[in-house]
Amino acid sequence: MTWRKAWARTWDSVRYCSDACRRGGAEAPIAALEQAILALLDARPREASICPSEAARVVAPADWQPLMEPARAAARRLAAAGRLEITQQGRVVDPASIRGPVRLRTPR
Repeated sequence: MTWRKAWARTWDSVRYCSDACRRGGAEAPIAALEQAILALLDARPREASICPSEAARVVAPADWQPLMEPARAAARRLAAAGRLEITQQGRVVDPASIRGPVRLRTPR
């Protein structure tokens, strides 16, 4: 899901990027991805980080690539709730403006 300026005031409550996502039941994979992200972070040392693709591979080992954007969406939701930090090149970034590869870690 890509951040949109129209959502600036309500970003924390945005759950679907489109009507197609709403109809397609995008909530179920996101919930599974959130659980996978948290489980992966709990299993690692506090200073370690993970890639969103690791959570996608836990949820769907054979066909994980389509889950990359939902994994990033799950990470944004967890970051908004204060349960993790999203980093790029070791620096915490704003979840609404991320582009490119990211890492996920527990808050410091």
